[in-house]
Amino acid sequence: MPVPLRWGDLDAYNHVNNTSMLKILEEARVRAFWRPGPGEAAPSTAVLDSAVPSDVLTLIARQEIEYLAPVPYQRHPLDVQMWFAKVAGSSIEVCYEVCAPRETTPAGQAQQVYARATTVVVKVDAASGRPLRLSPAEREAWEPYRGPAITYAHRR
Repeated sequence: MPVPLRWGDLDAYNHVNNTSMLKILEEARVRAFWRPGPGEAAPSTAVLDSAVPSDVLTLIARQEIEYLAPVPYQRHPLDVQMWFAKVAGSSIEVCYEVCAPRETTPAGQAQQVYARATTVVVKVDAASGRPLRLSPAEREAWEPYRGPAITYAHRR
C-alpha cells in the first residue's frame, strides 16, 4: 500500500517521528480494509463499511513497532507491505513492513525496511461494546494475505 509522507511527519532530527509512524500504519490499514467511496479503486481486502453512523467499531487492542532505520523525508510514497498473521474469532493481527519506495530502490537490490509492526484489530458491537465475530466475507477476503507473525529482535 503506497502511503505518501507529509512534511509535518518530520521531527527536529529530520526524520519521520515515531508518532507519525503510527499514522502511516493507520493510513495503510484504512486504505486496505475500508470500502472506498464512489469512483475510487478498492483493493481486494476492502471489506469493511465506513458509513457513519455505524453499529460496528474496529478498535485497536495492541500495537508494536520495531524501528530498523530512520525514515528520511522523500517525495515518493513509502511502500507499506501488509499481511495477516492471525485471523481469530473477532480479531485480526495485521503485520507491516514499512519500506523505501520501490521507485528509489536500485534494480537487483532489496528494499530498505525502515520498520516492522503489528496491530491487533478487534471488531466490536458499538451498542454493547462486545466483540463481534468476523464475517465469512471478511475471512474469505483476508485469507490469501496470511503470513507469518513478526519475530521482533527483543524477543529472539
